[in-house]
Amino acid sequence: MYIIRLISVFLASTAVVFADTLPKDWQLSFQEPATDLMADVMNFHSYILMPIITAISLLVLGLLLFVYFRFNSSKNPVASTTTHNTLIEILWTVIPVVLLIIIAIPSFRILYVSETIPDSDITIKATGHQWYWTYEYPDYGDFAIDANMLDDSELSDPKLRLLETDTQVVVPVNKVVKLLITSNDVLHSWTIPAFAVKMDAVPGRINDTWFKVNNEGVYYGQCSELCGPRHAFMPINVKVVSQEEFDEWIEYAKVEYASVDKKQIKLAAR
Repeated sequence: MYIIRLISVFLASTAVVFADTLPKDWQLSFQEPATDLMADVMNFHSYILMPIITAISLLVLGLLLFVYFRFNSSKNPVASTTTHNTLIEILWTVIPVVLLIIIAIPSFRILYVSETIPDSDITIKATGHQWYWTYEYPDYGDFAIDANMLDDSELSDPKLRLLETDTQVVVPVNKVVKLLITSNDVLHSWTIPAFAVKMDAVPGRINDTWFKVNNEGVYYGQCSELCGPRHAFMPINVKVVSQEEFDEWIEYAKVEYASVDKKQIKLAAR
């Protein structure tokens, strides 16, 4: 009965919920945000940066066209000898400063939120290897999960090439996850675009970051630091589930992914 229960929990843990968690063909903008932090990043980009960038681009284009038509050689056979204009020099100094202040205020707020880790509900340690990730759940015992990319022949529909892994990182929805990131060999980078998380994995050092996902589903990322010839084949796969499903998966993982010695002791005790 215990084996049957393990199999049922495993099948439940591998059920895929897609919603809007996937990149789309010919996509130009961001993926749908899965965290409040990513929503803030998108708002900052769309409602502050883009209007300023668009206005600057149109202004520069307008000035170039004005200069081209107003001061070409046919209309001005004798070139102007003007070298200074106090008003213009003040404007092109003050306006960029004001724009930078407008950009800096929300930018600093987002940076502060991303770098300040709140009280966490769960801690996960991610270790980069050439070319896969290992995950540990120190709050829940001594077990580790290796996540390797699935080959094309192993994919099921929808066939998410270069994104699917043989095991998934499982976390509960609406919980603060503290992520400890390191590397066992070279530089890697743990990245999930929908979470607004991108943190380098450095050998001999532990970096930390956090996320809190608002909706259940499966979210995808890839290593974003050139780490060798198989850099493009090192995906990240995070499954966000309910607290009840997470608790069931933890009990399954304690047996399935325990070290060989500990697994034999647990099975013998049963």
